[in-house]
Amino acid sequence: MKDTLIFALKSSGNLLLNYFDKPLKTKCKESQSSIVTEADIDSDKIIIDIIRKKFPEHNIISEESGFINNASEYTWVIDPLDGTSNFAVGIPWFGVLISLFVHNTPVMGGAYLPVQDSLYIAENDKGTFKNGTRLPALPNKDLKESLIALCMDYPEDRNTLETNMKIYKRVISRSRNQRATNSLIDFIYVAEGKFGGVINFNTRIWDISALKVIISETGGRLLDISGDELQFSLDEDIIKKNFPVIAGNDQIIASLIS
Repeated sequence: MKDTLIFALKSSGNLLLNYFDKPLKTKCKESQSSIVTEADIDSDKIIIDIIRKKFPEHNIISEESGFINNASEYTWVIDPLDGTSNFAVGIPWFGVLISLFVHNTPVMGGAYLPVQDSLYIAENDKGTFKNGTRLPALPNKDLKESLIALCMDYPEDRNTLETNMKIYKRVISRSRNQRATNSLIDFIYVAEGKFGGVINFNTRIWDISALKVIISETGGRLLDISGDELQFSLDEDIIKKNFPVIAGNDQIIASLIS
């Protein structure tokens, strides 16, 4: 399964490079902040074809194809192009995410940044590896020493906007500074110890399940915005569920939610 995950990540990434920094047609999805391109669709197809060839009985959840339910205990969760808005304008802040669940628990996660040719693979209790080298445990930085990524889409609900802005002001006042790509790279930088933490108010299961394993295996945590464990229930409704999340070491998470 790990070989299939790696092959799918790199095959998708190589395909994306053929589209990158070239004219693309884009379409809005559910909001002004969410778009899709032909690169998303073709990347999705190549990943699903690879998985189905090896494991035709497994379930698949994909941002572009929805829930393919074969009543298996195994489920592959796919984001064929994370960071589409960046990708569409030629900014190299994008990548591919794939995780493998057993029942409702992610047990393996992979991320590939094709421009950088950086491959991240993590398995529960086996560590996180970048291009074959294990990442060290996260340093014990506190919030005032750290760069924090804070990402949000515009919410239709005014109260939600006000709540999010209060959190944003709190982060600005307590951290060293803010940096954000609004993509998987923010979370990868947490796993590598470059960013102290991430808050992202708008993620789906395909945005975070692989990254949860990657960050957890470096000693960090990826939780819901209140600091509770994420609960994934792999049913038909999961593709619609939004997960406001926070990631970092325990000390930074405690500072961000207090």
